Amino acid sequence: MNPAAEYDYLIVGAGLYGAVFAYEATRRNKKCLVIDKRDHLGGNTYCEDVNGINVHKYGAHIFHTNDKTIWDYVNSFVPFNRYTNSPLANFEGKLYNLPFNMNTFYQLWGTKTPEEAKAVLAQQTRKYQDIQPSNLEEQALKLVGDDIYTKLIKGYTEKQWGRKTSELPAFIIKRLPLRFTYDNNYFNDAYQGIPIGGYNKLTEGLLKGIECRTNIDFFKEKEALTGLAKQIVFTGKIDEYFDYCHGKLEYRSLDFKHEVVDMQNYQGNAVVNYTESNIPYTRIIEHKHFEFGKQKTTVITKEYPLEASSEKEPYYPINDAKNTALFKAYQDMAKKETTIFGGRLAEYKYYDMHQVIGAALSETKRLFIEKS
Repeated sequence: MNPAAEYDYLIVGAGLYGAVFAYEATRRNKKCLVIDKRDHLGGNTYCEDVNGINVHKYGAHIFHTNDKTIWDYVNSFVPFNRYTNSPLANFEGKLYNLPFNMNTFYQLWGTKTPEEAKAVLAQQTRKYQDIQPSNLEEQALKLVGDDIYTKLIKGYTEKQWGRKTSELPAFIIKRLPLRFTYDNNYFNDAYQGIPIGGYNKLTEGLLKGIECRTNIDFFKEKEALTGLAKQIVFTGKIDEYFDYCHGKLEYRSLDFKHEVVDMQNYQGNAVVNYTESNIPYTRIIEHKHFEFGKQKTTVITKEYPLEASSEKEPYYPINDAKNTALFKAYQDMAKKETTIFGGRLAEYKYYDMHQVIGAALSETKRLFIEKS
């Protein structure tokens, strides 16, 4: 900490946590410098304009929350549209609605009433009820039976995690929501949508008037950068901050294959999951549907899961016993630092967007109330 520094805060990472922190600090008359190693702001919410379509460069981002305060907060920077996430699953060329609801049960079994669907589920799960699940496969079979597990869970889950379901812990799916209504709305949250004009509008609103520098690697210029500010807000990988002294935390990552397709409408829906194990990608995103686009061409993205490496962006923390213990060791070190650690990488936690924003707002509220 340098009390005579030019900036009050050096914020490492221009994703949602860093941008919200910078906005909240700036409106309290603090001077912030935001840096990011990428060539753009916005972190994983960044959108790239391709033929007038906002392409979610780092995977589909669908904002949803039950917290009206956070919904009003993001809408104060950019109005959100009414997009509702209603994904489909493709298994061997047949389509099934998600989440599991009466439409799904009709597509699987031809059942038309909740009583008929519940009867089939009871019949399919009966032989598994005495099992004490020791892995994800056994847990899923006990909850939903053979058809839903085989067609809609097994292949997708094994691709996503890079492991057999029989090798994954049961706690990953403690419950599988089953809806006995004809409702394809994936999220139960009261508020849902996409920023009109894309997520870059939200980033621009949060960081308006704040000094930002891209293509800056904090670790390559650490000494010079830390001397610029009184305090650091770090949103990167916590293990990297401490030079991996306890070892590397593990993540799952994704590879995105973007493609411009010379047609107006490729799949008729923003999100289609591919649940067969022999299809290497987990889903296809058609970005124009997030904003009800009418462009003459379309852009699709195939998502391929893979293990994270130094070359690939870490997305999903693997919160097993080994990694949880490793993170705890880094967390104990972080508590002795003046640096503020926040966001999914610094906290080794899978955050939805509204949760990241909520965490940043809570931290700034605590920080500035304490100092006031």
